[in-house]
Amino acid sequence: MILAAAFCPLPPLLVPEVAAGAAGESDDLRSACREAVRRVAAPGAQLVVLGPGPVSATYDARTRGTLAGFGVPLEISLGSDEPGPVELPLSLTVGAWLLRDVLGPERGAVGYSIGPDDVDRPELRGSAADPGVPVALLVMGDGSARRSIASPGYLDERAADFDAGVAAALRSGEADQLHVDAELGAELLAAGSRPWNAAADLLEGAGPYDAELLYDAAPYGVGYFVAVWTRRA
Repeated sequence: MILAAAFCPLPPLLVPEVAAGAAGESDDLRSACREAVRRVAAPGAQLVVLGPGPVSATYDARTRGTLAGFGVPLEISLGSDEPGPVELPLSLTVGAWLLRDVLGPERGAVGYSIGPDDVDRPELRGSAADPGVPVALLVMGDGSARRSIASPGYLDERAADFDAGVAAALRSGEADQLHVDAELGAELLAAGSRPWNAAADLLEGAGPYDAELLYDAAPYGVGYFVAVWTRRA
């Protein structure tokens, strides 16, 4: 049973060591992400991180990600201090950093990367549907990276409307509204398209959820959203 879901973006600049002197520019975004994680991390709930990756894969709590590619020799596990392989894609690495930053090292989180193949995860779907297994999702994904001429993908006039639709869906708490056009999302370089669709499938029929959109902006020409969904009693 999914008790709650936090939706956060995945820029490495969320990590202060990566942002370095520019860390202050992301303070509002970072604070919103921390608040979202705090609000969904219910005692006893299994933390599950969803994010885009080059392939669909499952990762246990020992699996680590690295930020060495961004000049920071930092390895972060999903949820355990036990030694594990360094295999996490960037989205789950940033998610793991958020969880550790807010909740500490022993979180017991597991992760699922959603690749272009978009393989179904029967074990995750089973946990989500089992009323005896409380689950809290952390869904990592960006909106369009084509919001302005300074964006990584330059300006696409469709980007603002696409992101406005995502913001409205996150504000609604309605899983069926969270489904996005994956093909259009790929054209708009929206890294959240696949994990949002995966989360929508998991959350559909599990609500109703109370929803709050904590952040909606495109400070670097990329749409960033932070939202919290909590299951209505």
